[in-house]
Parts: sequence; C-alpha cells; structure tokens
Amino acid sequence: GKTTTLRMISGLEVPTEGEIYFDAANVADLPVQRRNVGMVFQRYALFPHMTVERNVSFGLRVRGTPKAEVDRRVDEILGVVQLEELRHRFPSQLSGGQMQRVAIARTLVTNPSVLMMDEPLANLDTKLRGEMRVFIRGLQQRLGITTIFVTHDQVEAMELADRIAVMFAGKIAQYDTPLNIFHRPASLDVARFIGAPNLFEARALSRNGEATIETPYGTLPVADLNGHADGERVDAMIRPEAVVLTVAGEASQGNLDGRIVSADFFGQATTYMVDLNGATIRADEMSNRQLGVGQPVTVRLRPEKIWIFPASRGAAGVN
Repeated sequence: GKTTTLRMISGLEVPTEGEIYFDAANVADLPVQRRNVGMVFQRYALFPHMTVERNVSFGLRVRGTPKAEVDRRVDEILGVVQLEELRHRFPSQLSGGQMQRVAIARTLVTNPSVLMMDEPLANLDTKLRGEMRVFIRGLQQRLGITTIFVTHDQVEAMELADRIAVMFAGKIAQYDTPLNIFHRPASLDVARFIGAPNLFEARALSRNGEATIETPYGTLPVADLNGHADGERVDAMIRPEAVVLTVAGEASQGNLDGRIVSADFFGQATTYMVDLNGATIRADEMSNRQLGVGQPVTVRLRPEKIWIFPASRGAAGVN
C-alpha cells in the first residue's frame, strides 16, 4: 500500500474513498498537473543523451519557463545538491549517488509543495546509502519541504523521519515518532517489524504496589503494567541492547543466571544468545570485550525497557 498511497497523493491514482489534504485544501479531485508534487523514483530515469544540466532543466523547459529563469533556478539547485562541477557530464559518467542527486535536483527545481521518494536508495551500496541518507536529511531540513519517504529499511526510516507510518496490508498500524515506534510499538506486528526484539509470553503481577511480570526467564520487575490487571496474561518485549550481561569479577547488575550459547561479531556490536534455564534471550552489546560460548553470565533486563502488550496467540513462546 505504500506506493499506492504515494500515487494517490500525487494524483496518479484516484482513491475509492477518503480525502487528501494539502494544508487545508482537499486535493482528491484535482488532476496531477494541478497538485504541484514532485516524485523521485527508485530508478533514476535520467535521459542518457542529456547532460546533468539539461536533465535538471527538463521540467522547466517543457513548462515554457523563460530561459533566464531556467538558468537561474538550475544554477541554484545544482549548488544545493553539490553538482555544479558535473553539470556538463552525461549520466553514464556519473556514480550511483551522483545520478540520484540529479534525479532529486530535477524534481526540486520545479518547487513542488510535496516531495515524495519511493525507495530512492534501494539501488545503492551500503556506504553510499549512508552518505545519501545524511545528504537527503540535510537537504530536507535546509529547504523545509514536506517529504514523504517510502522505504523497507528500518535504519533509513529512523534516521530520516520526524514521523513514521508503519503499514501492513494497506493499513497504518502505527503513526508516531521514531523513538516511540522503536521503544513503544503499538502492536506485536510493529515490534517484530522494527528491529529484532525479544518477545515472550508473560503474566502481569502486582504485589505491594510493585509491578512485575512472570516470564519464562523468571519474575521480572517492570516500570509499568500499562493498565493490565493482576494475573492477566500478556506478551512482553525487550530490545537486545537493553539486556545487560555481567561476568565473574564484575559488579553484578542482574538477578538471572545464564550461559552464552553463541556469540556473533558484527563490527560495531556483538550479538549473544544466552540460555536462561532453557529459555533463550538475545543480547546486543557495544563493547570491546568478547565473551566465549559456554561462559556463565548474570543477566539483567532493564525494567524501563520492557514493553507489555495484550496477549496474542501469534506471540507464543520465546523469540
């Protein structure tokens, strides 16, 4: 439903119901040419026989914009996207990131009210994607233009967005800030989609004013039962980076005894799978130390990082 949503906003698709507002104006019945929107696609679709300068100016020229105005706006936008020195090159002479900037410049030069990007970084390698995320975020903040960015990449969404809409089967499951989407997902589906959380069955317990949950790992303190009654079956989530591991010789921070089952090094972090009396939990650690398989550890699950959901059949067991 993401690309279809973009096409409805742009006017390329007609919604079967509902309204589309730009500020206070309903544009659902306006044709595409009257909406003043810009679209950047996954495929750059640059004209191979045109230089960077000619590609960028194409939209203005077909609209009959005076040449002096075309030259002024092209010069301005090439400066914004840092392509002034490449203006006379052809697409075949550009890198993937440079071609993407040309595609963005071609859209921005027409001064759209809304900028839409449909997975524009999907064809770039990992390093270049990171560089382009920084570039696009800086560009959006500099221009202050409303931007809708479609992506399957959670890191991309978290880094670029002020607000994120997570969609499943054409419906918005949660529309919120990146911080809330990550730490306070509205449903198990959202929790599973964003990152790789530990999900487990639990039961809410309130004793002497203290909020706890009974889990496969043992009884754990939590910051809040989120309105769930004492004894109610729930599902719980904790992100791997909130699982704290302590080894012999360090001041113990946990109350669960476990043993390292596996350790996978990924450069910036190490992912550990820890056995806690037959239940396995994942811990991601940003550390220079390397714990070995079979090593005993003490585990603490940070109470303020445990998030509770209504019980769902789909969350049975421990992930």
